[in-house]
Amino acid sequence: MNIVFIVLAAILLLGPLIAIHEFGHFWVARRMGVKVLVYSIGFGPTLFKWHGKDGVRYQLAAIPLGGYVRMADEREGEVAAEDIPYAFNRQSAWKRIAIVAAGPLINLLFAILLFWILFLPASEQLNTRIGQIQPNSPAAQAGLQVGDKITAVDGNDALTWENLNYALVERMGETGTIQITTQRNEQVLTHRLHIDHFMRDSSQSPMEQLGFFPYQPDIKPIINEVTPHEAAANQGLKAGDQIIQINQQTVKQWVQVTQMVRSHPNQALNFQVLRDGKPLQLKVVPNAKKDTVGTEYGFLGASAKVENYKIPTEYTQTVQYSPLTALGMAVGKTWQLSVMTVKAMGKMISGLIGLDNLSGPITIAKVAGQSAEMGWQAFLSFMALMSVSLGILNLLPIPVLDGGHIVYYFIEALRGKPVSEQIQMIGLRVGMVLLGALMILALFNDFARLI
Repeated sequence: MNIVFIVLAAILLLGPLIAIHEFGHFWVARRMGVKVLVYSIGFGPTLFKWHGKDGVRYQLAAIPLGGYVRMADEREGEVAAEDIPYAFNRQSAWKRIAIVAAGPLINLLFAILLFWILFLPASEQLNTRIGQIQPNSPAAQAGLQVGDKITAVDGNDALTWENLNYALVERMGETGTIQITTQRNEQVLTHRLHIDHFMRDSSQSPMEQLGFFPYQPDIKPIINEVTPHEAAANQGLKAGDQIIQINQQTVKQWVQVTQMVRSHPNQALNFQVLRDGKPLQLKVVPNAKKDTVGTEYGFLGASAKVENYKIPTEYTQTVQYSPLTALGMAVGKTWQLSVMTVKAMGKMISGLIGLDNLSGPITIAKVAGQSAEMGWQAFLSFMALMSVSLGILNLLPIPVLDGGHIVYYFIEALRGKPVSEQIQMIGLRVGMVLLGALMILALFNDFARLI
């Protein structure tokens, strides 16, 4: 994945999100009778511009990290006498609230549309039956077994692995127990998994930390190919080697090799392999690599010998929803992600989860490129997630954001007079400092993930 592809994917992701956000402000402002002067996608030097028959200047600017809608406003410049009744500052507080709130809200509506599109096609997928349990893990200690079908997490239905993951992520940073309901031989069982600062550093996925996994094909731990100049090739592993043990742990499936290697970057592992029928001991140190969000993992540079396999029917399910059901699910998922986003922000502020979870434009661009490589569904799913994040972020009560302006106009509607300009200026400075600090931290995290 080259840099050009990443940049194009980022533009394809952010362009529509910014355009639709600003369109929300634009459309409602026009319906409220406010004169719109400029509709801009991007900041900085103007690349293209044209004037519509409606008198609005439409433009595309060089920095595609935002946009703006400029309306006639006596506080920002001279307004022609005939346009004064149509100036933004002359509208009622409730009209201004509607105009400002329209941007974030249309992002949430756009997320619902994208999720609705994703829920419509029928899909064959793994059901929530457990395929593997890690020994001595919270899952094993709570009595979960291979073959158990998970039906709920903390009382919330978990009909797919995605539902299950979202329910677990909501507990990020917490200490206590997670309640998992399973079905085993027509029995309904309840298990309590103990957690301690769950996923605080995001170094592992929720299921990795709890110690249970979906069904994995029975791929034997036999090396089919080694990549030149990577750890496997450099440290003696060869095609045809059958891995018997790693650190004295018996290995029966390739997925065990993957899990062990990924969890030990730059750490020596003792491999016992069979080569030409003879046992051989090797010490292998997996190379350390980083994924798109900066999590370090071990990389061996060896692939398994994969033969044709069929997933057992008890581990599969066909998922298809009617348009109306899909719409309801899209609304529910957007709401769930919105609540999760707000909770995650609160947990960052309180210290329950680390600030290293914050991502900036570089990480967003990399994930956009990765999701585009995976296909249109993965890309639309990430776009929907980003649309929710953009909507919720802009509704935060920080003065430079839409949410801050909404707070000012709401106070004005209740008091009957606007908040003083002095207070607004103080709020603007504080908001700019907060937003600037967040951007610097996000960029710092981005660069840290690159190192």
